[in-house]
Amino acid sequence: MLKQVYQFDEGNADMKNLLGGKGANLAEMTRLGLPVPPGFTITTEACMSFLNTTKELSDELKKEIDEHLSLLEKKTNKSFEGDNDLLLVSVRSGAKFSMPGMMDTILNLGLNDETVEQLASLTEDEAFAYDCYRRLLQMFGNVVFGIDMQYFENYLTFYKQKHGVKLDSELTGENLKQIVTEFKRIILEIKKKPFPQSAKEQLHLAIEAVFHSWNNERAHIYRELNHIPDDIGTAVNIQLMVFGNSGDTSGTGVAFTRNPATGENKLFGEYLINAQGEDVVAGIRTPEPIEKLKNDLPEVYEEFARLAHLLEQHYRDMQDIEFTVEKGKLYILQTRNGKRTAQASVKIAVDLVEEGLIQEEDALLTLNPDMISHLLHPEFSKVALEEAVKVSDVGLPASPGSAVGKVCFDAATAKEWAAQGEKVILMRQETSPEDIEGMVASEAIVTSRGGMTSHAAVVARGMGTCCVAGCSELEIDDFLKRVVYLGGQLNEGDVISVDGSNGVIYLGELEVEVTGTSHYFDTIMAWAKKHARLDVRMNAETVNDIKTGLYFGADGIGLIRTEHMFFGAERLIQMRRFILSNSYIEREKALKVILDYQMEDFKEIFSTLNELPGVIRLLDPPLHEFMPTKEEDIIHLAQEMNVSKNEIERRLKELHEVNPMLGHRGCRLGMTYPELYIMQSEAIIRSAIAMKRETGLDVTPEIMIPLVGTTKELSELKEKIELYLDALMEEEDINVFYRIGTMIELPRACLIADQLATTADFFSFGTNDLTQMTFGFSRDDAAKYINEYVSKGVLPVDPFQTIDKDGVGELIKTAVEKGRSTTPNIKIGVCGELGGDPTSIEFFDDINLDYVSCSPYRIPIAYIAAAQSTIRRASNNE
Repeated sequence: MLKQVYQFDEGNADMKNLLGGKGANLAEMTRLGLPVPPGFTITTEACMSFLNTTKELSDELKKEIDEHLSLLEKKTNKSFEGDNDLLLVSVRSGAKFSMPGMMDTILNLGLNDETVEQLASLTEDEAFAYDCYRRLLQMFGNVVFGIDMQYFENYLTFYKQKHGVKLDSELTGENLKQIVTEFKRIILEIKKKPFPQSAKEQLHLAIEAVFHSWNNERAHIYRELNHIPDDIGTAVNIQLMVFGNSGDTSGTGVAFTRNPATGENKLFGEYLINAQGEDVVAGIRTPEPIEKLKNDLPEVYEEFARLAHLLEQHYRDMQDIEFTVEKGKLYILQTRNGKRTAQASVKIAVDLVEEGLIQEEDALLTLNPDMISHLLHPEFSKVALEEAVKVSDVGLPASPGSAVGKVCFDAATAKEWAAQGEKVILMRQETSPEDIEGMVASEAIVTSRGGMTSHAAVVARGMGTCCVAGCSELEIDDFLKRVVYLGGQLNEGDVISVDGSNGVIYLGELEVEVTGTSHYFDTIMAWAKKHARLDVRMNAETVNDIKTGLYFGADGIGLIRTEHMFFGAERLIQMRRFILSNSYIEREKALKVILDYQMEDFKEIFSTLNELPGVIRLLDPPLHEFMPTKEEDIIHLAQEMNVSKNEIERRLKELHEVNPMLGHRGCRLGMTYPELYIMQSEAIIRSAIAMKRETGLDVTPEIMIPLVGTTKELSELKEKIELYLDALMEEEDINVFYRIGTMIELPRACLIADQLATTADFFSFGTNDLTQMTFGFSRDDAAKYINEYVSKGVLPVDPFQTIDKDGVGELIKTAVEKGRSTTPNIKIGVCGELGGDPTSIEFFDDINLDYVSCSPYRIPIAYIAAAQSTIRRASNNE
């Protein structure tokens, strides 16, 4: 029979696929002899079996759970039922990949109306016992019965206000008995069934609820955001309860072995005396910094610091550790590789190498490539800050960056406004996992409660989103949709500026400026470039973009879009003259003027590139895109061209196409108007000749013919261009080496790539059009339904953002194999949107492309993704 349950002492850190990250690490820490409360883990396989079948615990699984529960009772000399010391457990989720707060947890499971009295008698602390019971009722009601947590929180707040109690820890036993009674009434009234008194029934229902939480909306959104598969499931960890809420020598906390915001090599964290773990991560109470534990419980602090160092050394990475202290005894409840900001990621990675703990390759694998773009976080300009009006400066700098947006108070509004193009700031007393969609949509997150390890802080850092937490002076009222601060009031829709690096909020919109890079960033980029097999080029045609790409170490340009060069006022006039001309002679006149403009552009590009390669795509869009559409513009053009308005309207009708993306564009223009492509090619080579003569630069242009679907299109156009350019160079008595290749963006081109490769000097995949043509999706309109397809599982990903391996990817792989079967050394790259996507880059590396090309600011992401792919491939081949 398949084993579905493991005691902690049966597993190890290498069993994450089966035991989840939390379960595997609990097993590993148990193996290392750390003070881990005993327990057992139900596997991820059991979860997926549960979700894919009856969605009920099978009799076999219940039997196995009961057997392991008996083992736990023997180990602890405690029991759910009977005269022994009372056994209470926590029930926690734990997937292979960390998903903080996205799934569900239940504490103090096993309490009922009888055992709560037993616990009170054993501990001689009625308030403690009933505090544990009310927490169980609250969590169980929410997680298992689906009752909104606000029903419980609102009553608790009302009760404390009515009785003049500020903190939960100040409630008496009698107070808590009344709260327990009300919580049970809430469950009965809403769920129409009482809270179960059987501990085993509680356990089975709780396990089912945690399994179900794998498919809750917030977990699904988080997985989509972090590219985590939907089919791996979550393990469930059943663990002996230890009580941080059992007095002033008890407490609970979360700590990192290094600062997750800055990367500083210093213990960083927070704790609460006389509290349970949910109080810290939920932000219900604002905790104390971990350093203060030195004064409160010095022996505990020293022991924790020792164990934290041991865990970092063992796992060779910064650790995020949950701990509880029960009456002066320290327990470690969880460790995992800590989520961190981009700034912290690169500093920690470099520091760990310099400390000799890991190698360069290991350091690169710790990085999330997508987060690297956040290293260039904007900051508010110094001039703007001098005149800025502060709303608050008492918040905690939970996640760095600077953001401006409109205030909103709930996740639904944030998501709605963001979808309409608004920049929003989500302001909450504290966030909960249900807020995940709003958090994803927001430029920044602000809370009035919670600390540096609260839900808002951890999730924001993981997303790279600016966050200020614990702004205690702000009265955030999400019902009235307002914020009261010392100097006034903010209402929904008001604009604020948030500084997550310093924990400050400002009134109105402040000007931002982009920061520079750091020694750590430069070191990481040097390592990435050293270890990546793939080259990384940029998609760029303006000098500023090219300089940006070169600053980030681009290996050249993978796509220069020449159509962008035609839209200046004077150039556009000449392009329109070319389009509207009725004779070859008139078209030639227009092209001669355009030739001079094109030469200016290419000389500037070549000068900036300084002999690095550059792929120049000949004109691609349909001609109608250069023509006016408004009547006043048509009249103005008629006057400029000295032709009638009717003549221009007639020509516009001729150019009109029902589906221009499948129409007269790309190489089809070159076939119809070969003089257009010859003019562009002449401009390229004349510019290269000029650079060689004037500066000594030896430029090697790569001329790309777009939208080729037949071998004849490519061979005929290439022959015409080569004949013209060879004659030109003979006339100029100078030779420039150039290449002519093609952009593969049609499925047919992929299937005849072996034929095309006999003519083309290189291939470059245009993944945007190839994806469009393969799926039959309009890339301009697909956004209307793609997200719904992804959310419903019709598609695993948006294929315009991440490679569709089974369809588009298979076509690319086929084209590469076919192309290299006839021309083994043909250079092949990719220059579409997918060239900057880490998942797609790994695929392109696997099929042995030579380079990827992306927008300049995605070059660091692409380098790291390419390096990681190379390192993983080498490791898999060992």
